[in-house]
Amino acid sequence: MTRTVLFHELGGPEVLRLENTEVGEPGPGEVRIRVDAIGLNRAEALFRAGLYIEPVKRFPARLGSEAAGVVEAVGEGVTGLRPGQPVSTVPGFSQNDHGVYAERAIVPASAVLRRPESLGAIEGAAVWMPYVTAYGALVEVGGMRPGDTVVLNAASSSVGLAALQVAERIGATSIALTRTAAKREALLEQGAAEVIVTDEEDVVERVLAATGGRGAEYVFDAVAGPGVLELGKVVAADGMLLVYGALSGLPTPYPGLDLGMPALNMRTYTMLETTARPERLRRAEAFVASGLRSGAFRPVVDRTFELDEIVEAHRYLESNAQIGKIVVTVSH
Repeated sequence: MTRTVLFHELGGPEVLRLENTEVGEPGPGEVRIRVDAIGLNRAEALFRAGLYIEPVKRFPARLGSEAAGVVEAVGEGVTGLRPGQPVSTVPGFSQNDHGVYAERAIVPASAVLRRPESLGAIEGAAVWMPYVTAYGALVEVGGMRPGDTVVLNAASSSVGLAALQVAERIGATSIALTRTAAKREALLEQGAAEVIVTDEEDVVERVLAATGGRGAEYVFDAVAGPGVLELGKVVAADGMLLVYGALSGLPTPYPGLDLGMPALNMRTYTMLETTARPERLRRAEAFVASGLRSGAFRPVVDRTFELDEIVEAHRYLESNAQIGKIVVTVSH
């Protein structure tokens, strides 16, 4: 038996329950891991509440796709992974099929990455989703180059901070958006060239001033909704508005029509575009691993909780008070 976080109905953090379940043996192409740390992501709160892009198909339902631990067993046909090996998982599967909010979890081998010995479990649960998301969108899909500028909102999130560091490593310039001045200094310390406090400053005016009037080659948007109409005004000619999240929960218009810019390049991005494609994931893993070795990538962990504090951890996740990653540790 293993302790597993389940929920039997949609709702807020209070619907989460820690229950004993059978873990079983991994099937073909699967791996069983002993989970030592779990990285929390906004997608899990949305899935739990019934607001995610993929609905919950059955109850009780599981949660989680990002964790660090040790391989306990491998299923038929799995190569390159062995019992006792430190690993991390990446979001490369549906939460309707697998979940890592548990002491032990079975996941597809395709979503398991070897964890460097120098990377502890907490850091190993805080690295892959943020950096692979930022790399996949800005570099793999967007083709970011030295000298480019990226504007990003939700800049103090784990993905936002990773995007600041990815841009810096590429040689690009980052402009971070934040609602209040409370996080300004932290964002500057993490590599933002400019920080715009959206409750106090004119975003369009500030971005155009910072870029000499040309605008930003990339806008990396975690919020979506009506705000894209304003963000569309700062996209440079031949630039790209990349929407990778929907924190607003509101319908997202196409700003090109509103601005008289039918050629505005706007597209969505999900991490599965990278993790579900072996060659893309291989390149992403190499890029992130080299950044970790060089010290260019510095995963930021805001706070840790124990597994039996999962309700409190989700409440904190939804508070938006964090700067960086929230990690849940698992004692054995």
